[in-house]
Amino acid sequence: MDIKTGQMGSDAKHAMFREMKEGTQEDWALISKHYFEFAADLPDRVLAHLKLLEGDFGGFPVCRMEHSLQTATRAHRDGRGERYVVMALLHDIGDTLGSYNHPDVAAAILKPFVTEQEHWICQHHGAFQGHYFFHFLGMDRNVREAFRDSPHFDACAEFCEKYDQAAFDPDYDSEPLEFFEPMVRRVFAKPLSSMYVSSE
Repeated sequence: MDIKTGQMGSDAKHAMFREMKEGTQEDWALISKHYFEFAADLPDRVLAHLKLLEGDFGGFPVCRMEHSLQTATRAHRDGRGERYVVMALLHDIGDTLGSYNHPDVAAAILKPFVTEQEHWICQHHGAFQGHYFFHFLGMDRNVREAFRDSPHFDACAEFCEKYDQAAFDPDYDSEPLEFFEPMVRRVFAKPLSSMYVSSE
């Protein structure tokens, strides 16, 4: 199997069932082997997708890649943990495929690898960022108040205030992507939780 594409060559051994209910232990042992080989390359695919943000300004003062690097750099320099920093780096990775729900896309990618609070921050940062600009677009800048009862409300507000909304400075000295790559690889090396991986 080509690990980067997930495609099996024509001569590769594969499961023989036509319906999952026909599967055997041998089938699933084979599938599991391919699954973990493919999953091992996840950091490369994530980093490659993040690089699509390079040069995409969308009218902002910095491109989306620089915004991502700047957000992560600010979090790192503020002493945040590695999972938090990786969340900060990838929080807008959904921009390319989720134009109308990019936080959901990023949060789905990160969910197995970060804490519940870090996942919540990523998933809801769009509503919290809106506090800074929704009123200029005829929208409700206080939409985040719908989440006021969440135990993660203050953490998300802090993420946006200190790192996300502040990360549009063309003169800021961000760390390069190469600085964060080892962090991404460590965080994505093993999920904290997943229905597809045994906790044992």
